[in-house]
Amino acid sequence: MILAAGRGKRMRELTADRPKPLLRLGGETLIERHLRGLAEAGFGQAVINLSYRAAQIADALGDGRRYGLKISYSDEGEPPLETAGGIVRALPHLGSGHFVLINADVLTEFDFATLAGAPGPTLVLVPNPDHNPGGDFGLDAGGHVDARPPLYTFAGLSVLHTDMFSGLADGARPLKPLLDLAIERRELLGTLYTGAWFDVGTPERLRQARIWMDERKLLRDLTHESVTDAG
Repeated sequence: MILAAGRGKRMRELTADRPKPLLRLGGETLIERHLRGLAEAGFGQAVINLSYRAAQIADALGDGRRYGLKISYSDEGEPPLETAGGIVRALPHLGSGHFVLINADVLTEFDFATLAGAPGPTLVLVPNPDHNPGGDFGLDAGGHVDARPPLYTFAGLSVLHTDMFSGLADGARPLKPLLDLAIERRELLGTLYTGAWFDVGTPERLRQARIWMDERKLLRDLTHESVTDAG
C-alpha cells in the first residue's frame, strides 16, 4: 500500500495544482518510482489511498499495467483519514495478512524485496536527518523496535499486518498509537537502513533530492562511458 492522500501543505505553491506524489524527480514522479521499485522486487499488486486531487493520481497511473502491477485505489474523500484511518478504509483491498506500507513522499534506494522477506511486522529506520534530530524509535539487540535511545527516524517504509487494524472503526486515526502498542507487546521488528533516503516534505528537501538524482545520473553516465571506452 502506498500512502498518497496527503495535502502536502508544506510544499506551498508546488502542490497548489497537483498532489505531492506527482512531483517529478529524475524523469519520473515520486509515486512512479515506488511502483517501479515494487514491480522490480516481485510485487504484483499495489493499493493507493487517495484524497487531495485524487483524480489526478488515478488518471496518471491508471490500472498499473505500464508498471507491471495491478493498482487498486482507496478514495477517502476530503479530508484524508490519516495513516491508520486510511489503512482501515483500504482493508477490503488489502485482504488478510502482511502488507508493505510506503509513504509516497520518500525517495530511497532501499530494496523493497527485503520487505517481502520480513518475518513479521517491521519498521525500516534510518539515521536521523537534520529535520528530525531527536529520532522516533529505538532498536534493541534482538532486532525489536523499542523506545530507548539511541533513537532513529522512521523511514516511512514498513511491513504491517491487517490484524493490527481489523475491528477498528472507520474514520481519521493516526498510526503511532498502534505502533506503540505493538512495541509494548514486542511484536514489532526493526531494520536500520543507512543508504540513500530523503523525506521529500518541503521545497528545500525536494531540491536536495533532485540534486542527488542529478549527481547519481551523472555518475552512472560517467561509469557507462568508462566501460564503453574500455571495451
